[in-house]
Amino acid sequence: MADDVKRRASAHAGPTTTGAHASGGARDPFLLACRRVPTEYTPIWLMRQVGRYLPEYRAIRERLSLLDLCKTPEAAAEVTVLPVDRFKVDAAIIFADILLVAEPLGVGLEFAKGEGPVIQAPLRTPSDVERLPEVDPDEAVPFVFEAIRLARRALGGRVPLIGFAGAPFTLASYLIEGGPSQAFLRTKRVMHTEPRTWQALMEKLSRLAIRYLNGQIAAGAQAVQLFDSWVGCLSPADYRHNVLPYMRGVIAAIEGGVPVIHFGTNTAGLLELMREAGGDVIGLDWRVDLGQAWRRLGDGVAVQGNLDPAVLLADLEAIRRAARAVLASAGGRPGHIFNLGHGVLPGTPWQHVAGLVEMVREESRR
Repeated sequence: MADDVKRRASAHAGPTTTGAHASGGARDPFLLACRRVPTEYTPIWLMRQVGRYLPEYRAIRERLSLLDLCKTPEAAAEVTVLPVDRFKVDAAIIFADILLVAEPLGVGLEFAKGEGPVIQAPLRTPSDVERLPEVDPDEAVPFVFEAIRLARRALGGRVPLIGFAGAPFTLASYLIEGGPSQAFLRTKRVMHTEPRTWQALMEKLSRLAIRYLNGQIAAGAQAVQLFDSWVGCLSPADYRHNVLPYMRGVIAAIEGGVPVIHFGTNTAGLLELMREAGGDVIGLDWRVDLGQAWRRLGDGVAVQGNLDPAVLLADLEAIRRAARAVLASAGGRPGHIFNLGHGVLPGTPWQHVAGLVEMVREESRR
C-alpha cells in the first residue's frame, strides 16, 4: 500500500505546492465553509476517519505499530488518503497522533494495548518542567512533514489536507497525568498550587504547537485543527485564567492564512471563551445543540460537528434521522462543516460511514 501512495504521488508530481493557496484550495467546499461562504452542499469529513473500522487500515496495523505507522511517511500518507478514495469525504486529515511531539520532550511514549497512550516519565515536580527541552519539530518529527508532502501529492488537489496538533492544555494534562484521566486532579493541582510551573509548561508547549503547526502548513497542510480534547474538565474561570491566553497566542501565531479549527469536548460551558481564544471554526461535540451553540458563538465564526459517534452503530435509517437533525439545527447557514462530535468509534461498520457521507450530501443539497 505504501508503494501505491508513491505511485499516486508521482502521477500528480509537479511544482511543489504548499499552504492554503495551492492547487485544490480556494473554491473547495470545505475551505469555503471554513470562511462561511455558501457551498453547493454541506461538506463532511470525520475525526478519526482512518481507524480500525477500515479493513485496509487493519491490514497495515498487522505489520506496523501505531508509532511505526506514524513514523513511516509513505504508510501514513497512504492511510490518510484511504477515506477520500473509499468515502469521497471533503477533506483528508494527516495520519498522526497528538502525542508524537511528547516523545522528543524526553518523557517516553508508548501505546499500551487496551489502555491508550502512556507517558513513561510524567511531570511530577517543577524541576521536571524546567528540564523539558525546547523542541524543533523539523528535527524531532520530520516524518510528519514528509507524510504531508506525500499525501498532498497523492490527493492531487481532490480535497484539502488538514494538519493538526494537540492544544497546550491537553498536552500538559497528558504529560502531568501520565495518560488519559477522568478527573485531571494532578493537572489541576499544578494549575492551582504551582502557577509559575504551570505558566512555564504552557508557554513551552505553546511555542512547540506554533512551530509544529506552521511546519505542517509549510509542508502543505491547507487547514489546521487544534485538539483540546480534555479542556472540558475546567470551569470557565479556570479556562479564562489558565488556558485562554495561551490558546489565543497559539492561534494568533499560525501562519499562511489557513483556516484554524478550534475543537474541544465537554465544552458546552466554555464556548464563548473558546471563541474569544480564536479560530475560524469552532468544533462542537454532541453534548450541545448545534444551532443553539452557533447562536451563542455569533455570526463571525463557522462551526463543525456534531453527530454523536455512537449513532453510527445504529441502523441506516436512525443515522439518516440523526444527520437530518444536525443539518436542521444548522439551518442551512453558510459555515457548517458536518462532522462527528468526536472520533469514529472502533466498532463502527464502514458501510455506515459511507452511508452518512452520502446522506449528508443528499440532504444538504435539497
